Amino acid sequence: MGAADLVPGVSGGSIALITGIYEKLLDSIKSIDGKALSLLKNLEIKAFWKHINGRFLLTLLAGILTSIFTLSKIISYLMEEHPIPLWSFFSGLIVISALIILRDIKRWNWGVILAIILGTVSAYLITGLPPIGSPDALWFVFVAGAIAICAMILPGISGSFLLLILGQYERVLQAVNQKDLITLGLFALGCIIGLLSFSRLISWLLKNFHAVTIGLLSGFMLGSINKLWPWKQVISYRLNSKGLQQPFITENVLPHHYLEVTGQESLILYAALAFSFGVFLVLGIERTAYYINRK
Repeated sequence: MGAADLVPGVSGGSIALITGIYEKLLDSIKSIDGKALSLLKNLEIKAFWKHINGRFLLTLLAGILTSIFTLSKIISYLMEEHPIPLWSFFSGLIVISALIILRDIKRWNWGVILAIILGTVSAYLITGLPPIGSPDALWFVFVAGAIAICAMILPGISGSFLLLILGQYERVLQAVNQKDLITLGLFALGCIIGLLSFSRLISWLLKNFHAVTIGLLSGFMLGSINKLWPWKQVISYRLNSKGLQQPFITENVLPHHYLEVTGQESLILYAALAFSFGVFLVLGIERTAYYINRK
């Protein structure tokens, strides 16, 4: 999940779904409620830890942080120097993941099919949105935090990408660099409230409308391929927090037009190999998770 969240356009929620821990993650987050706060207030630490499934959350958080600190430089290098194989790898990962998740649907009906179509179209349109002008008021930082954190646990949609669309990506990065505690505090508060609220909604939907919700989540993943498409033409650039120029608005092109449009090789063979590696990696993870969960 940490490795996925490092890449704009890829969601850690997708990895949680692949490995079969998604519903457990939602239930654990949802358990941070009034009872948990009461236990913590009364210093019943052991009961509090058990109530929120602390061992699971701590292990997951440790894995995410370990991945972020160990893989951030590698992924940044690959995004800069080998973008086509990298995006192809993630495309393969997402496509096979969506298909695997659809196997959980036992009863197919028109509602499930419509949910898949709705999820696919929604994610496709969201990932194609241009950045918008946003209010400078501090309250919007809170709103952006709530929206972005929801996307981080929603398969197929990246929280960092939504921050970019909302026009708050650079503002949050600047707040981190300048140690602007007010802005960071409001952003963190928005993240906490958004996470606790949205996890309850998704958990309720999974328990009451499992097949339709799985179809919708799978659709989100399939529609996100619009953002992950390896062959892109850069329309405009932006300056990052270090003052370096980075692609800002891009447009997807077909592989056989890529050389003509950009002057660079399309690397179709490398893309196919990276896509296949993503597919086989997910199949391996899925098999491993299956045997672990059986034990």
